Amino acid sequence: MASFRTVLNSSVIIHPPGFYIVGFESFPFVSVYFIFLAFVYVFSVLFNCLLIYTVAVNHSLHTPKFLAITNLAVIDLVLNTCTVPSMIKIFLIKDNFVPFDLCFMQMFVYYAFVTLESYALTILAYDRLIAICFPFRQNSVNTVRTMGCIISITWCLAAGVTGFSTIIMTRLSFCNSVRVFSYFCDYAPVFRLACNDYSLQWSTASFSSILILGVPFVFIFLTYVSILVTVFKMKSLDRRVKALATCVEHIIVVAIFYIPLFVIFTIGFYARVVEPEKRVLSLSLASCMPPCINPIVYSLKTKEIKIRALAMFRKTKVNAKI
Repeated sequence: MASFRTVLNSSVIIHPPGFYIVGFESFPFVSVYFIFLAFVYVFSVLFNCLLIYTVAVNHSLHTPKFLAITNLAVIDLVLNTCTVPSMIKIFLIKDNFVPFDLCFMQMFVYYAFVTLESYALTILAYDRLIAICFPFRQNSVNTVRTMGCIISITWCLAAGVTGFSTIIMTRLSFCNSVRVFSYFCDYAPVFRLACNDYSLQWSTASFSSILILGVPFVFIFLTYVSILVTVFKMKSLDRRVKALATCVEHIIVVAIFYIPLFVIFTIGFYARVVEPEKRVLSLSLASCMPPCINPIVYSLKTKEIKIRALAMFRKTKVNAKI
């Protein structure tokens, strides 16, 4: 096999032409699963595009909350596009080879947008915190400009952290196996193939996991503690119900994103009983399903979006008849 070699600190770094994605090689009923993924991807694209379009064309929805929801929809769209088409390609044309540079590009995009997904849910928690705990200061504190700045900061942070994590992968030498047991060019399965020291990459992955998942989840948890304290201080039962009702869709998407990941990693870390095939299947589902479910939840549970989407649909139907 031909390889690209560079000299770094008097040691030879071997970069192979690419990697082979083998996560589903021994998986039974793989054709059924990939057909299911294809439907999931189509639904994800349609619903996220519908959500983005609905918010974009209705000026009454140009508020901080719906800017944050649109941000989540854009992230979901890119996140699924990063992995699902390549998985379907492997199934259709039986080509599981990914060139070296493209592998690292996919790794960067995937983890950047997983980071953004986690931060987007945190931003939506912040929006609910301001709306419920500080209702009289909401219009001055949580403006469209402020929300835009917060979203921009998260994008820069995600790009910076993921960019550093990906760049240091190029310091690894791959002189043995190039078979990645995952459903894409996953960070840990790739660096474990290296034949030189990957302790820096391991430490970076551990720190990034805390920064990407741990810190946002703690913030969201503390946010809802504050919201519950504020809600139960309200004298009117009707106000309590209305305040909590505005949080339902956010709680659902948070649960869909975090619970599967925490369960998979907790079982794998402590019990170490998760079979590799089941881990790949579980992680792929945990990664692919939220971008499909999120826009459906926000479309059905958010009154403003549902009303505008139905109005647009009726208008389109009337125009078609004319």
